Amino acid sequence: MKCMFCGCEDSKVVDSRPTDDGKSIRRRRECMSCGRRFTTFETIEVLPFLVVKRDGTRQTYDKNKVKSGIIRSCYKRPISMAQIDKIVDNIEKQLYNSLEQEIDSNVIGDLVMKELKELDEVAYIRFAAVYREFKDSASFFEEMSKIFNTTSGGKRKK
Repeated sequence: MKCMFCGCEDSKVVDSRPTDDGKSIRRRRECMSCGRRFTTFETIEVLPFLVVKRDGTRQTYDKNKVKSGIIRSCYKRPISMAQIDKIVDNIEKQLYNSLEQEIDSNVIGDLVMKELKELDEVAYIRFAAVYREFKDSASFFEEMSKIFNTTSGGKRKK
């Protein structure tokens, strides 16, 4: 690691500890030439993947797009930001674990719907309305019927 003060490439690690979020390691280093100390952070290198959109175009995966879609679906619902972050993290883990370099946007949408269905029916329906592109009330009613029929033998969950 190159010293930011003198440019020397020889340094030693004086202290190492994980960051608060546990996603990187903070290292205190001491330059062997000038003796000054500096901090570096070590993180896992994440290889980006592409999302294949419905029209065939490709764009890099953006965690914030997924998160904003979920936030819109959860508007005025009793769902905390921590719960939303957990959903986004779960989805991202599944996507990276697939080891695919290109993932259909449908796969991502289905993962979001699965997570929302378990968390909140209203948020699920809101997301489904946009994702499934409901054209009329019949398609909307059909999706509502699926939820109604899968919750405790036709009775709504409380």
